[in-house]
Amino acid sequence: MSAKPVKKRQRVRRAILIVALLLFPLIYNFFSPYIIMDGASQGVINGSFLVFAGFFISSLFVGRAWCGWVCPAGGIGEILISARDKRAASGRWDWIKWGIWIPWIALIAFVAIRAGGYHAVRPLHLVEEVFSFQPSDRPMLMYFMIYYIVVALIVALSLTAGRRGFCHYSCWMAPFMVIGRKLRNLAAWPALRLCAESEKCTQCQSCTKACPMSLEVQRMVAAKQMEHAECILCGSCVDSCPQSVIHYTFSAGRG
Repeated sequence: MSAKPVKKRQRVRRAILIVALLLFPLIYNFFSPYIIMDGASQGVINGSFLVFAGFFISSLFVGRAWCGWVCPAGGIGEILISARDKRAASGRWDWIKWGIWIPWIALIAFVAIRAGGYHAVRPLHLVEEVFSFQPSDRPMLMYFMIYYIVVALIVALSLTAGRRGFCHYSCWMAPFMVIGRKLRNLAAWPALRLCAESEKCTQCQSCTKACPMSLEVQRMVAAKQMEHAECILCGSCVDSCPQSVIHYTFSAGRG
């Protein structure tokens, strides 16, 4: 039996993820939990600060679409689904990333306060050498060692914990977007979200099988509740449903 054709939207999404992955060696320091802390200790708003702030602001309108469409780490996770297609355990295990994020944010706030607050903006703080051909005091070998340690973590969790294991359990970027989405749901202003016509559902489970975040999408459809903190709005469920039960909408609502 031949595999089902992948819809154009999913081909485009995966192509974007691959391009992001190819750019990852150049841009990964803009997602660095260390560099934002180093900047805070000097009162500097750096690239990581701006990127994480961008995640939060964008999530007020498009949720975790970054994770589903552009994130290089997500690209690694989805590529590795073909190596080991195992559903990741959800529920309470998803709180592991909060155990990483909360102390980290608290430490950033602490060192920023000790530095007297933020008083400068330098987007290329500690990443100048990546975009320059000039000699650097920081050895590039160390730069790439850190990069490959991060990639190894993503790969290890994807192969052991299951689909996008890093996104579920260790991603220090996801909480910014989860909080933004929660605020959006409380305010109920228009934003990108999924909705479902549950009466059309035949319970074929295609949506659940297609979800790269291992969500029980069919149950969400039956409950008429398409909001989920781990949903990355990738549209895999939308494009896999033979009855076109699920679709995108940009509208107000609380879930």
